Amino acid sequence: MNSPPVNVFFYGLFMDVEALRAKGLHPVNPRKACVSGMALRIGQRAMLVPDPAKCAHGFVIGLSHEDLVQLYAEPSVAQYRPEAVIAQLEDRSIVPALCFNLPPSHESEGQNWEYAARLHEIANRLGLPADYTATIQ
Repeated sequence: MNSPPVNVFFYGLFMDVEALRAKGLHPVNPRKACVSGMALRIGQRAMLVPDPAKCAHGFVIGLSHEDLVQLYAEPSVAQYRPEAVIAQLEDRSIVPALCFNLPPSHESEGQNWEYAARLHEIANRLGLPADYTATIQ
């Protein structure tokens, strides 16, 4: 039996609910959102860094605790750590959410152009703001 869903703010490839379902997870209630005061950075993977002038766009998606444990057990994302954020939804309401982020020590790790291209395509397909998706590189 799965636990009740937890709101998670996704800003990388996991904001695609079909990708989550393909991993055997059960995402619910996906909603476009942004987190003020954070900016997207792409090294080998995506991460958020503090920037008071920015707003990181993505989706708030409900996942059970069991799904989150399964998702972040994958070696490629095992270093991500949960942080509490306040996400603003399209209707301007706000919701508390978890946001899995890399520790700051990973910020300078190379550039993964293939990851950036995939994220750019997903962000466009999911309808994130064009001025935001233009910055994904």
